[in-house]
Amino acid sequence: MKKNKVGVISFILAGSLLLASCSSSTVINSSPAGARVFLNGEAVGTTPYKHTDTKIVGSYTSVKLEKEGYEPLNVGFSRSEQADVGAIIGGIFVLVPFLWTMKYKPERTYEMVPLSGTKVEEVKKDSGTLSQSKSEELRNLKKLLDDKIITAEEFEKEKKKILDK
Repeated sequence: MKKNKVGVISFILAGSLLLASCSSSTVINSSPAGARVFLNGEAVGTTPYKHTDTKIVGSYTSVKLEKEGYEPLNVGFSRSEQADVGAIIGGIFVLVPFLWTMKYKPERTYEMVPLSGTKVEEVKKDSGTLSQSKSEELRNLKKLLDDKIITAEEFEKEKKKILDK
């Protein structure tokens, strides 16, 4: 009778390990935070948003982020970003977990681009660059110039302000 209980308990523990290895999670962040999140066309919440699923290796999830004052952002991710050791070990004993040997990165952050015509000061306030180091502020300012959100004259004026701090 004792052997039977040990076998059942072992079976339950092994099954739990296999099932736990099937799911994968990732946190979707945006800069600025508070963007609406759409996964595969369906509204699911706002950033930061924790996404968990049991899709198999190579499955693709499309992501759309929307926030007032910013261009909509369309991106995606695939379940092939990191190896899942638990699923690999489980796959040695039962072949099925090999379908879940990869998992998502724990976290991802997407930078949203302000709509054209947004003032540099508003962009700084929304993205929190006022509290960043000078080099980070300059990088963000250069990105605004590269994305043609600000003009070269605005870039030079703001760059001078940052360097004079």
